[in-house]
Amino acid sequence: MSGIPHDHYEPKTGAEKWVESRLPIIGLAHATLTIPTPRNLNWMWIWGIVLAFCLVLQIVTGITLVMHYTPDTTLAFASVEHIMRDVNAGWALRYVHANGASLFFFAVYAHIFRGLYYGSYKTPREITWIVGMLIFLLMMGTAFMGYVLPWGQMSFWGATVITGLFGAIPVIGDDIQTWLLGGPAVDNSTLTHFFSLHYLLPFVIAALVAVHIWAFHTTGNNNPTGVEVRRTSKAEVEADTLPFWPYFVIKDLYALAFVLVIFAAIVGFMPNFLGHPDNYIEADPLKTPAHIVPEWYFLPFYAMLRAITFDILFINSKLAGVIAMFGSIAMLVIVPWLDTSRVRSGRFRPMFKIWFWLLVFDFFLLMWCGGMPAEQPFVIISQLGTLYWFVFFLVILPLLGIIEKPLAQPETIEQDFKDHYGDASDATPAE
Repeated sequence: MSGIPHDHYEPKTGAEKWVESRLPIIGLAHATLTIPTPRNLNWMWIWGIVLAFCLVLQIVTGITLVMHYTPDTTLAFASVEHIMRDVNAGWALRYVHANGASLFFFAVYAHIFRGLYYGSYKTPREITWIVGMLIFLLMMGTAFMGYVLPWGQMSFWGATVITGLFGAIPVIGDDIQTWLLGGPAVDNSTLTHFFSLHYLLPFVIAALVAVHIWAFHTTGNNNPTGVEVRRTSKAEVEADTLPFWPYFVIKDLYALAFVLVIFAAIVGFMPNFLGHPDNYIEADPLKTPAHIVPEWYFLPFYAMLRAITFDILFINSKLAGVIAMFGSIAMLVIVPWLDTSRVRSGRFRPMFKIWFWLLVFDFFLLMWCGGMPAEQPFVIISQLGTLYWFVFFLVILPLLGIIEKPLAQPETIEQDFKDHYGDASDATPAE
C-alpha cells in the first residue's frame, strides 16, 4: 500500500529467492495478505469476496456449458435442453450459472450501496470507484447477452426490445442497432455475436477487477468512519489497522460460507424462482409474449426506461426513456463530483441518512414497477421513482454538503475501534 508502512517480504529458502528474483509473485501474494486493513471494518465489507467468488464461478461454469452449447437459432434451445437432460450434472451447471448471475448482481448492488453510504467514492478513491462502475456496466452487458443464449421466448423478445432502444439515438442509432444485431433483426447473426461477447467479456471483467483491487491497495480501504489510516509511523498504522490475514480473510470466508448455504438452497430447491417461465418456450418471432420483462437485476433501470411516456421538448419519449435509463447509471459514475460534503461516512450525516434510505427504498420500488405491466398506477409510480433518483444525485446530494451539520467524527480509527470494542487491541474486529 503506497505510503503505509508494512512488513516487506524477504525470501528465506533458496527456491523462494530463485522465484522472487525472476517473478516476484510470492512477494505480491505476501503483500496482499499482510496489507494493513482498517480494524473497524464491519460486515458490509464482505461483498468483495462474494463478488470475486461469483466471477470465478461464472467463468468456470460458463466454460463448461460452452462445451455443450450450440450458438445457432435452430439448435440453441435444443442444446440447452440437452445440457439439462443428457449432460452429466448439466442441470446443476446451468442452474448454478443462472443463479450465480443473480448472486453476482445482489452482491454488486450491496457493494455499491455500501460505497454510497460510507462515501467510498470520495478522494482519493475516485478512480477506484469509476473502475468499479465500468465493471458494473460490463456485468450488465454480459448478463444481457447471456440471457439471450437459451433462445427462449423471453430471450428473443428481450433482445428485440433492448437492441431496439439504440435505434432511438439520432443519426447513428440505426447503424449501432444493425451492428449489434449483425443484420436488420434479431436472428442467427445476433445470437453468434452475443455468444462471442458473452464468452469474452468475463475475462475483460477479470482484468478490470485486478485493476480495481490494485487501485484500492494503493489508496487503502475506506472504513465505516471515513477517517483515513494514520501514516506517519508504523506504530500508528498498527494502531489503526490489522493484517488482512488472518483477521479479515477468516471473517470474509465465514460470510462467504453463510451466503453459499443460502445460494445452494436456492439452486437445489427453487432454481427457477428468479427466472421467467416463458423462457422454457422456444423463441417464436411471430408470437409476442403478453408481458416482456428482463431479469430482476435490470428491473429498476427498465422501469426508468418505461417511465418516460411523453416527449420532452424536441426529444421524443423513446429517446428520453433511453437517456433516463443510461443517465441513471451515469449518476453513479459521477457521484464523486456531485457529493459536496467534506464528511465521507454517512454514519455522521443525519440528513444524508434519511435521503439515502429513501434512495434504497426507491431502488426497490422501481424494481417492483419494472416487473409490472406498463399501465397505471405503475407508470406514475415509476415516474415518481425516476424523478427521485435524479433529484437525489443532482439536487439533494450537492445541497446537503452546504446545509447539513455533520456529527462529530472520531479522531482516529483506533479511537473508533476502542469506542465499539473496548481497549483490547488484539480483539478480532466485528460489528
